[in-house]
Amino acid sequence: MANISTEVDFNMIRYANCWEDPHILLKGLSPVVGSKILSIGSAGDNSFSLLTTAPSLVVAVDVNPTQLYLIELKKQAIRNLEYDEVLNLLGFRQGMNRVTLFEQCRDHLSADAKVYWMNNADKIEKGLIHQGKFERYFRVFSSKMLPFIHSRRDVEDLLASKDGLSQAQYYHDKWNTWRWRFFFKIFFSKFVMGKLGRDPKFLKEVGVHVGDYIFKKAERHLKKIEAQTNSFLRYHLTGTFGDLLPHYLQPDNYQDVKENIDKLILRSGFAEDVVSEFGNFDAMNLSNIFEYMDRDVFRKAADSLLKGLNASGRMGYWNLMVPRRVSGIFPSEIQYLSALSVQLSQEDNGFFYNQFIVDQK
Repeated sequence: MANISTEVDFNMIRYANCWEDPHILLKGLSPVVGSKILSIGSAGDNSFSLLTTAPSLVVAVDVNPTQLYLIELKKQAIRNLEYDEVLNLLGFRQGMNRVTLFEQCRDHLSADAKVYWMNNADKIEKGLIHQGKFERYFRVFSSKMLPFIHSRRDVEDLLASKDGLSQAQYYHDKWNTWRWRFFFKIFFSKFVMGKLGRDPKFLKEVGVHVGDYIFKKAERHLKKIEAQTNSFLRYHLTGTFGDLLPHYLQPDNYQDVKENIDKLILRSGFAEDVVSEFGNFDAMNLSNIFEYMDRDVFRKAADSLLKGLNASGRMGYWNLMVPRRVSGIFPSEIQYLSALSVQLSQEDNGFFYNQFIVDQK
């Protein structure tokens, strides 16, 4: 991973939201009360969701300091603002002055985060959840590309409430046109995604035809009744989450997140480095970090993380387009929970991901 940290530009927000399904993460890891949990930071959403399990500690780690500034601001917003104010500050709601809300959090931030956000107040004004490179990529698709394929009414009809058979029929009869197939595969090609969405270095290990691969994943989701309530799909097709809030901000979960907010600790660096500071963990949310690595680096990182996992502890992580499995290279030390992994992969609301893997030591 050392080459990623030096070759990729980390002076930007790459992800303003987590695009991995927290529901299957929580089911997969199933941490008991009082667990110590290691979590890849990204935009922080899934680290906040892990607070609903009443852990003793959640350490969110990321190599991108700007992502940590984002998580830190979200954390202090949850800690210091009222619920409606948090929704407004982050960009889920309109109506309040976001810079004024930020000023109520500003002095609770670390020095570096405070300077960053004071120099980037425009991002706060525009709504933080839209300020990542990945989010801008999706919004270009929904605002520039999709109107050449389908009308706004078509999008509304696709996402409208209907039974499962009607959802599948609408997709086949109305949505899956030659324009949809052609332009979708271009926009989600390896070249365009590397330029506008993810960094090309993140796609270095990918060996599949990206446009075809993602099209098949999208098709599977869009034909299901769950598409109507899938917040990820809603954002991809409309550029907004509408009334679909992420797990950590849903009213039934938010109070638990707020009560446990001080158990979330942020650290800069690699996941395997955190073990030396905090000791072994009971559970690890590893996002999809392994597919950024070549096989040698993957083996070394997996070995280090495995040594930092307590007995019976679980790792949960995603494969997008590069197959990686820790239990595949260390089968005597950690077990692949195949039935659970397959079940959760089927339940996954993630738009792109091929497989969610749960390994247990």
